[in-house]
Amino acid sequence: MLEEGKKAPEFTLPDGDGNMVSLTDFKGKKVVLYFYPKDNTKGCTQEACDFRDTHPEFEKIDAVVLGMSPDPVKSHKKFADKYELPFTLLADENKEVLEKYGVWKEKSMYGRKYMGVERTTIVIDEEGNIKKVFAKVKVGGHVDEVLKVVNE
Repeated sequence: MLEEGKKAPEFTLPDGDGNMVSLTDFKGKKVVLYFYPKDNTKGCTQEACDFRDTHPEFEKIDAVVLGMSPDPVKSHKKFADKYELPFTLLADENKEVLEKYGVWKEKSMYGRKYMGVERTTIVIDEEGNIKKVFAKVKVGGHVDEVLKVVNE
């Protein structure tokens, strides 16, 4: 797992429009990088809508919100359009960045083991260092916790 105070791993991935987005694009800004399992599922939709609803608060403090999952670009585009998401969703179909950030893990449901994204949020400071890691995120109330850390 990533350590707070260390440099956040660099990445470049496509957004919902196919434009390439890099972490270095946001140097000088606070970045909220949240990893989620799948577009259009209950928990992921709730989390995205919670970030959408508080997005003006993040903008006031010059913070950028980025969501990332292994879903393809087209899926992100439909998901963002459907829920009017004002922030960028990144597609990591090869799971390289998910693995680099340590969020691609073995999971278990009903006794069946499979690989998937462990819902995690990373707050990155203006210098590109990890300020806070929220692992095994529970969606309810999470965005308020993130906003509090970003405001510190």
